[in-house]
Amino acid sequence: METSTIAEIPTISLAGLRSGRLEDLERIGAEIGQAARGLGFFSVADHGIPSDLIDAAYAQARAFFSLPQAAKDAVSVVQSKRYLGYVKIGEENLDPTVPGDVKECYNAGGQVHENDNQWPDLPGFRETLQAYHDASLELVVLLQRAIAVDLGADPSYFDPHFTASVGMLRILRSPPHPGTFDGSVYGAGAHTDYGNLTLLAQDDVGGLEVRRRDGTWVDVPPEPNTFVCNIGDCLMRWSNDVYVSNAHRVVNRAARERFSIAYFGDPNADSLVDCLPSVLAPGEAPKYPPVRFADYLRSRYEDTYAVVVPFS
Repeated sequence: METSTIAEIPTISLAGLRSGRLEDLERIGAEIGQAARGLGFFSVADHGIPSDLIDAAYAQARAFFSLPQAAKDAVSVVQSKRYLGYVKIGEENLDPTVPGDVKECYNAGGQVHENDNQWPDLPGFRETLQAYHDASLELVVLLQRAIAVDLGADPSYFDPHFTASVGMLRILRSPPHPGTFDGSVYGAGAHTDYGNLTLLAQDDVGGLEVRRRDGTWVDVPPEPNTFVCNIGDCLMRWSNDVYVSNAHRVVNRAARERFSIAYFGDPNADSLVDCLPSVLAPGEAPKYPPVRFADYLRSRYEDTYAVVVPFS
């Protein structure tokens, strides 16, 4: 399908997000809400996560993916009950209509899954990824407060759902696709994200594409000092489809490898994902039944990954 390079993803300044002032939450929430009702994607600037932490995470990603294959396989997700550790090329298939994804990844959980993480023997790797994970979770919680305001709820509505977040940090490497891209090989096949809110740092190679309502694709070009954010399936359910969880994919058309860092801002395993009363018109019924997040996540993992079930 056709792909456009026209910039359609708005960049939102998060200046004031950490102030706690309602007027700042209202302004930021309104801008996020406009994007979330459209393509479901937006970029954020002035996010407050230090650039040196982001640079350190990229450096650790390069170091990890440069390890011998045997060292990476030693921390494989095949050994994990929580899908934490190394994922080799072709082990995931986000779009079953095309061949497996041409990417390798490493997944790390936060404090809830600290005992489940598999850490490689790399100086500073664990400490850097833990710090990045914690900073990302803090930002997601703050963004959820602005989102709650936009959806007509109390700013703290989502806070109890992130006290034991099962959010996951993922570093990724996508090699260059061989030859001319013909629509059959993707760094990540077309998919939606499963949780609430995703934060993505992408290097200058680019390759992220988002599907428009008419089925065509729009490129999301890299922008320095920003994160690309997108709405996940559970936040779409919470909003009763007011917000859009949109399909996206990765195509590395460059002649060099691509690195990115994704944080999946997921709620607590026991959180009940249920429609916010504030988004319903009088007499309107929710479109989805309530679902425990762990149960929903398990169903999505089982559709995509043959390796593990993430929660008991």
